[in-house]
Amino acid sequence: MKLIRPRKLRDQAVAVPGSKSISHRMLICACLCDGVSKIYNLLESEDIKLTMKTLRLMGAGIEKKQDSYFQVSGFAKNPAEVKEDIYLGNSGTSMRLLAGIAALGTGVYTLTGNERMQERPMMELIDALNSLGIKTWSDSPSGTPPVHIKPAKIKGGKVKIDCSRSSQYLSSLLMMGPLLENGLDISLDSPPVSSPYIDLTMDIMKRFNVRAFRKTPTSFHVPANQSYVPGNFHVEPDLSNAGYFWGAGAVLKSMIWVENISSDSMQGDLKQVNILEQMGCRVEMKNNKIGVCGTDRLSAIEADMSDTPDAVPAIAVVAAFAQGNTKIFNVGHLREKECDRIDAVCSQLAKMGITTSQGTDWFEIQGGKPAGPAQIETFNDHRIAMAFSIAGLKIPGIAIENETCVEKSFPDYWKVFDGLE
Repeated sequence: MKLIRPRKLRDQAVAVPGSKSISHRMLICACLCDGVSKIYNLLESEDIKLTMKTLRLMGAGIEKKQDSYFQVSGFAKNPAEVKEDIYLGNSGTSMRLLAGIAALGTGVYTLTGNERMQERPMMELIDALNSLGIKTWSDSPSGTPPVHIKPAKIKGGKVKIDCSRSSQYLSSLLMMGPLLENGLDISLDSPPVSSPYIDLTMDIMKRFNVRAFRKTPTSFHVPANQSYVPGNFHVEPDLSNAGYFWGAGAVLKSMIWVENISSDSMQGDLKQVNILEQMGCRVEMKNNKIGVCGTDRLSAIEADMSDTPDAVPAIAVVAAFAQGNTKIFNVGHLREKECDRIDAVCSQLAKMGITTSQGTDWFEIQGGKPAGPAQIETFNDHRIAMAFSIAGLKIPGIAIENETCVEKSFPDYWKVFDGLE
């Protein structure tokens, strides 16, 4: 149990670790190289360690040289057979991205996870891999993990996939596509959720000298017979995790800067600063850092956050301190994250006296003056824990249960958070 200490904050700057999304993708791309890559500022979180362990089982050499600096020797397009079950905890990113890599290998791969992971969707990716000639099946009729993948020598070609529940399905296909004899032509029924993550995937692939192209909002082309090229790479800070400190600045009316961030970052959660600015915050960008400071009056907004799902809990907590009713919509995919984040956010705001309402893909927050004390249930979700720590800076008696769940994406979160003064 972590009891949050209310306090006033001076203007200050903080540093957050490398992006989880970028770290997953860079590690995988480096392992698809024939040669050695160096990756700096790699995130060393629970989820990344699960991806790293799996890639080692597939034959990659991954060696830590210094803090956050790793040397990666790739297996190119030939991942080794893994006879043991591959345990991926509750890392949806690991599960979906690595499914595509397993499809390039030999034998039968079994990808599994914890109880929550075994409730999370995979059917759309299973169907797509099967349509390419890769025998893929689930132990459950609903298509949830464990998932079994029996690779075959496929050439690629045309494939259709539904990405209305996760953009990670598409990223998985994009990353395997360059190594296929005929590449891939991927079509979608509708634009994917969390679309900026697709742009991020293609940008990281480009850094490794392989290309994928968005032809239309619902069609993608991956040219054939490309090779991932090793090199030296740097992981930029995680903007999902930056949002908790920007949220603190918004609620405490202090300028909180996050360092080493470019204003042209391709991470979708950079949009948080635009949302906070709409709520009345002052936003400044200079000297490779971005700062947010709240004002005397925060105002409610309506926000389509379909592209920024990881930022939703922090924005929702800030909205609890804003005047009026905030509506966040097009976020139905939040119900299939580490927990049902819509329901989790609403239930924990209620403990602080905040009225909420919710639908299938939206929720509303009636802002005002949250009150304490309240014991926040995290549902073992790192983003719930970190988001509600913001409230504890203002409200006495906020305690976060299972606070160690932040290790999933930000192992040193409480050290950095407690350093705010």
